[in-house]
Amino acid sequence: MLIQAGSHEVLLDDATRLAVKAAADDVAVILDITPGVPHVFQAFAALLEEGDAALNRIAQFVKDNTRETARSTS
Repeated sequence: MLIQAGSHEVLLDDATRLAVKAAADDVAVILDITPGVPHVFQAFAALLEEGDAALNRIAQFVKDNTRETARSTS
């Protein structure tokens, strides 16, 4: 599970609690907090370098995890 939030995110506490709960339930989790950005900063990837970088991390996470899933099922 990948959870992304900005340090100025209105739901940062919720994101943190979700990550802690997932880890406690043996779910592999990455809590990816980007400093200085607000809620849904990824939507502004065309304007914010941080948003663009976050989308790249999402793409890499999906690529890495779907590749692993494909290996596990073959």
